[in-house]
Amino acid sequence: MSYLSVSTWSLHRLLGPLRWTVWNSASGTHETQVQEQPLVHELLELPAEAAKRGFAAVEICHFHFPSTEAAYLARLRGAFAAAGVSLDTLLLDYGDLTSTDGRRAMADLEFAKRWIDVAAACGAKRIRIIAGEAPPTDEDAIRRSASALGELASYGDDRNVRVVTENFKALTSTGSSSLRLLERTGEEVGFITDFGNYAGEKKYEDIALLSPRSVSVHAKANYDEAGLPEEEEFRRCLDASRRSGFDGAYVLIYDGPGDMWEGLERVRRIVEPYVNT
Repeated sequence: MSYLSVSTWSLHRLLGPLRWTVWNSASGTHETQVQEQPLVHELLELPAEAAKRGFAAVEICHFHFPSTEAAYLARLRGAFAAAGVSLDTLLLDYGDLTSTDGRRAMADLEFAKRWIDVAAACGAKRIRIIAGEAPPTDEDAIRRSASALGELASYGDDRNVRVVTENFKALTSTGSSSLRLLERTGEEVGFITDFGNYAGEKKYEDIALLSPRSVSVHAKANYDEAGLPEEEEFRRCLDASRRSGFDGAYVLIYDGPGDMWEGLERVRRIVEPYVNT
């Protein structure tokens, strides 16, 4: 049964500071870089706000968590339960499972496990982990990524959190490489198809190829300078996904200018006819 969801990336100018994770190769450690943004909605307020606006689910980017302390995560879990909104996916926006730097590869794997623990504590059903930044033609990198994702999937299963990946970053930038990776992970690892992350002549073919394997699609349009979506192109993406048999969450993505809620409503008007039809 398909339904509407929203990503916190679509509200990133409203949810306060962004806490980006970066790798410091000199020290061999992860660091956090803070990007200031206005605070219009506390993250704890978002479930009720999403419910009020008719969304069944939310995806939260890891850089939007103001705290990962146990007490805060319990409050967040309670906020989703009280609003009757599902926390579908925690989107981990850092990590390179294909790094040839052994120290970084191990650190990133452990970093992902810590965020699986966060996902479990706040009640997220899934965690999206980046497959890797190696080229999509690098078969050794696909094997390394599949092995690491398999280890993380097992770790997540023990905590009732499913590991999924996405056509995000270089390794899964083509439909072919995405599918080859999933063939190596079997049913252990799920997938998210982002309309904006495939490109070129095979874009719609790639969307159709991976949508049936996806728990959600990131319904992302191209926008003009006024924040208006390119409807014809966007509908081609939606049609490719629907014809393939996709039946999951349509996660609305807006990153254009102006009011972000208004931008989301422009996207919603186009996507809504595809939900449960």
